[in-house]
Amino acid sequence: MSKQKDSVLAGFKAFLMRGNVIDLAVAVVIGAAFTNIVNSVVKGIIGPLVGAVGTKNLDVYSSCLKDPCGINAKGEPTGVNILWGSVLNATLTFVITAAVVYFLMVLPMAKYLARQEQRRKAREGVQETMEITELEVLKEIRDTLVAQRVHGGPANGHGYGQGQGQGQGRDGAF
Repeated sequence: MSKQKDSVLAGFKAFLMRGNVIDLAVAVVIGAAFTNIVNSVVKGIIGPLVGAVGTKNLDVYSSCLKDPCGINAKGEPTGVNILWGSVLNATLTFVITAAVVYFLMVLPMAKYLARQEQRRKAREGVQETMEITELEVLKEIRDTLVAQRVHGGPANGHGYGQGQGQGQGRDGAF
């Protein structure tokens, strides 16, 4: 049973240490903190701007489908009241959250990653150009050596090649 417990704990540890689980946990924590910021923007800026036309609290906007709408003496709601202000508030919060995430996080990160990719491609391009240049030089050397063998000797007339050692003449003497 001890081995099974160790195996389960090892599996749990491996699960927790995987990068995507940790990234997800960080995203949830940051998202929760970021939600507070966005909610503050909606309540502190957007709400009052909308409130300039009507009221500061979007939640009070509603439509009554069945009279009498309101709250009776016992504190219970009466009638059928559609709270479209709450929907508007949630929609504005979502749109603002999406805009802030996109313009302050996604877009700058995408530009940064694109610049990094361009730099990487530029480095690889230079390296590839150097490799191609070296390959071309080696091909030229090979072609020159092949041409020398075919024509019976080196182009410079030093007598090297064709089985003759360095320092030997055509008759094989030193």
